[in-house]
Amino acid sequence: MMTITTSHMHDSQNRSVSGMRPGSGFASLLKLSWRSLFRQRRRTALLIAVVAYATLAILFFWGLTDGFLNSIFNGQARLVTAPVVITAPAYHEDPDPIHALPADGFELEAVLAHPGVQFATPRLDVPGLLRSPYTSVGTLLRGVDPAGELSISDLPSAIREGRFLEQTGEMVLGTGLAATLDVRVGERLAVDASSLAGPVAKGLIVVGIIDSGIEVVDDFTTLVHLDDARELSGVTTMTALALDVAQGREAVVAQELNLDLPNNVRAYGILDQMGELATGLAAERIQMIPIGLLFSLFAAIAVTSSLVVSVMERTREFGVMLSLGLDHRRLGLMVTLEAILGSLLGFVLGLAMGFGLLYWLQEVNILGPLFSTLYGDFLQGLAIGTDIRAEMRFEYISYAIVTVVLAAVFAIITPARRVARLIPAEAMRAAE
Repeated sequence: MMTITTSHMHDSQNRSVSGMRPGSGFASLLKLSWRSLFRQRRRTALLIAVVAYATLAILFFWGLTDGFLNSIFNGQARLVTAPVVITAPAYHEDPDPIHALPADGFELEAVLAHPGVQFATPRLDVPGLLRSPYTSVGTLLRGVDPAGELSISDLPSAIREGRFLEQTGEMVLGTGLAATLDVRVGERLAVDASSLAGPVAKGLIVVGIIDSGIEVVDDFTTLVHLDDARELSGVTTMTALALDVAQGREAVVAQELNLDLPNNVRAYGILDQMGELATGLAAERIQMIPIGLLFSLFAAIAVTSSLVVSVMERTREFGVMLSLGLDHRRLGLMVTLEAILGSLLGFVLGLAMGFGLLYWLQEVNILGPLFSTLYGDFLQGLAIGTDIRAEMRFEYISYAIVTVVLAAVFAIITPARRVARLIPAEAMRAAE
């Protein structure tokens, strides 16, 4: 029985190596590598599974990271500020109503004509003091146009008691701020402010209470009608024009708008508005890169280990190939090609599963409730709600392909070098 098996092995090797003389081409060597890859299907399946898992893990890692960061940026844009704001540079540096936009600062029609701008609404932020019969709290009142705010902010949809602003003389508070003041819907608050003409006081009725579940929103939000804010501040224009733009386009739209705006008026994307917080989050993402590389490194090491075992098990086979005329360089190249082909198969499989998973996590809000349950206390300090979706970018392919590159490099360094040192006669006796 052993004689028959050995004979079959020699016949197979003769057929495989035929045409692989020193002058044979790369295409033939590639074909031989492909066939050799599937002689040991269990080992090949393991190699493919390892690379597929690493690719899937890398795509999921970056999709989750960027999705979480985008949720923070989007929450900040929709709940605290706006995707893009047009304001005076002086106000951006020192948010005081005296630095409000000039009456003839820019043409609103030109801003709305930009293809990236979907909507625009004026805002006027005024420092003020809220007084109830029980206590007083300093806060920043945001004067808004009720109809315009419905199109650009998520705050109106977060009202859990009462309703949103409709007319002058009304105000909306965050639930934390309302609890501090011990005020309820329908009750009146006194508002004190220092206008350009001097101290001003006004009574406003609470018509709605916001309960977003986000501490930074619920504890500080105070919305009043734009006309009331103008009366309290003495400013006849606005401190900012809030623009609604597509998510991810904030910086580009702001840069394009600044090409046409005068120097005393600037457009700022959400990252510019967040300042140091955005810088810190960007730095956190950069610090994630070594973690992503570790996935690729571990997968490449696993591929290399599989190839080393393969070389040890196939020592006799390689000895026969060498004795039939296949030189050490081509044999080493064949082993390297096997590593590359196996890694590519796993890479393609991992891409399919990874992008499929990211697409599902982008369409279905699974991450939001999960993060809220596990990290609710941590998220309270960020303007991020319970809707967290994964991000899906094709640039993740370049991150994942590092696995294939490392696998090829390690295959050249370890298994291929081992093959290059084989002596045909000793290799053929090794398995006898």
